[in-house]
Amino acid sequence: MAELAFISLGSNIDPESNLPQAVTRLGAIGRVIRVSAAYVNPAVGTRMQADFVNAAALVETSLSPIEIRTRLRQIESELGRVRDEDEYSPRTIDLDLCLVGERVESYPDWALPDPEIDRLAHLAIPLAEVEPGFRHPLTGETLQTIAERLRPSAQLISHPAISLWPPAGLSTAPEEVADTRQS
Repeated sequence: MAELAFISLGSNIDPESNLPQAVTRLGAIGRVIRVSAAYVNPAVGTRMQADFVNAAALVETSLSPIEIRTRLRQIESELGRVRDEDEYSPRTIDLDLCLVGERVESYPDWALPDPEIDRLAHLAIPLAEVEPGFRHPLTGETLQTIAERLRPSAQLISHPAISLWPPAGLSTAPEEVADTRQS
């Protein structure tokens, strides 16, 4: 049975190229339904580095969460992502599985829903853009409510020069897929 997978995207190495390529490759996971606008966000951590550009995608898929995560790691690798000990290191692409339907599941080094959704504006705001009425499986709050709570302290700036919708190379029939990005 198909479920909705909410995927966060981030890049601070050539995001103008890497984010659109990543969105296009998400078609390997399922049908890309919506993609948020891109937002510039200050990098986290102690290392001086370029700001990140973050977005979110909503994908309809019949893959399991483990299969989705495996494919996300493959896409990261294809786009030159190198994982190291520093979780805040610069990266070509960062793809994280944040939600899969209403699943609440724990794995050795990750969980659904992503425990940072209700704490990090650069996750919550783009996720709310792709499906504002979706309810967080643990808190019961809508993604829009979470985003509105975090927005006042957010340091996000819209990056209109990066267009992620519609994804290049993916067919999206207008009657099936609506662009719900907020202006």
